[in-house]
Amino acid sequence: MFRIQTNQVFQLGVPTWSAPSVCWRTASTGHPGSPSFSTVASEWLAKNAKEGRASATLRKMQWLIDLANSTLGERPISEISPSEVLAVLRQLEARGLYESARRMRSVFGRVFRYAIATSRATRNPASELRGAVVTPQVRHRAALTRQKDVASLLRAIGTYQGSPLTALALKLSAHTFVRPGELRTAEWSEIERHRAVWWIPASKMKMRRPHGVPLSRQVISLLEEISEMGGDSKFVFPSARGPHNCMCENTVNQALRRLGFGPDQMTAHGFRAMAASLLNEMGTWHPDAIERQLAHQDANPVRRAYNRAEFWEERIRMMQHWSDYLIELEKAPPGMR
Repeated sequence: MFRIQTNQVFQLGVPTWSAPSVCWRTASTGHPGSPSFSTVASEWLAKNAKEGRASATLRKMQWLIDLANSTLGERPISEISPSEVLAVLRQLEARGLYESARRMRSVFGRVFRYAIATSRATRNPASELRGAVVTPQVRHRAALTRQKDVASLLRAIGTYQGSPLTALALKLSAHTFVRPGELRTAEWSEIERHRAVWWIPASKMKMRRPHGVPLSRQVISLLEEISEMGGDSKFVFPSARGPHNCMCENTVNQALRRLGFGPDQMTAHGFRAMAASLLNEMGTWHPDAIERQLAHQDANPVRRAYNRAEFWEERIRMMQHWSDYLIELEKAPPGMR
């Protein structure tokens, strides 16, 4: 399998298809002028890395490409047929990995589009497979959205007996309702405590746009508690294995299981649905302000810019109100909510 490091070609300052190290590289089958699938896929992956794709996204792409390379890696990309691509997808479906098959078809399509754009192919066989793969059932991430259930969750979090850092991650998940990956990869350099705002860079956001999180007094206090723990990691939530990596992606979910909440009751991602449901029920906040705070951004750039300017002050008030509300729920006697 051919693989390149993301800086091997781009540091040359020229397009990868004209770089000497990969120029028109031919698979072992000897077809002149037709590079192998693995060569083009590696170039495409390096391009994504250069564009600032999140490391977790790149790892998922690499995993899918590696699976494809096991069958098609040495095939000249211009000769790959739809039936060959479908055979790879069927292998995943046979293992029940329907979502992975769907994502692999998407990756196939993007690699072939890249090959067409760089004059190494003339057709995209993945585009001809629309409707050929199994559509996975949509599974909504479990979340608690009733006041009394949320109150029980908050009280349980307050009694968590595991790692103090994990307990704080649970609390910040509830108060900020950012995506789990955005929380665990948070860096101190992104947080302006004196201005009470956390600026998440575009490279970490699902929609590839920077996102601001107003920080309530309670969140500032939690961050100060983390800071007082010491350590020299750039991450707010460093890995238990060392300061150079961030917290494991399963940590918050595992903590919820330890507290007795099953995967069909509450998930790390469920804090977002929890906040969205209860904030909308309050009837106090503009729906667009809630959507903006969830980073569900409008596709229209003019409307998006207007919303950002129009709702920032409301989002500041909303996030403080949300933290106050959570504290009230946590302190409420069981059965009163």
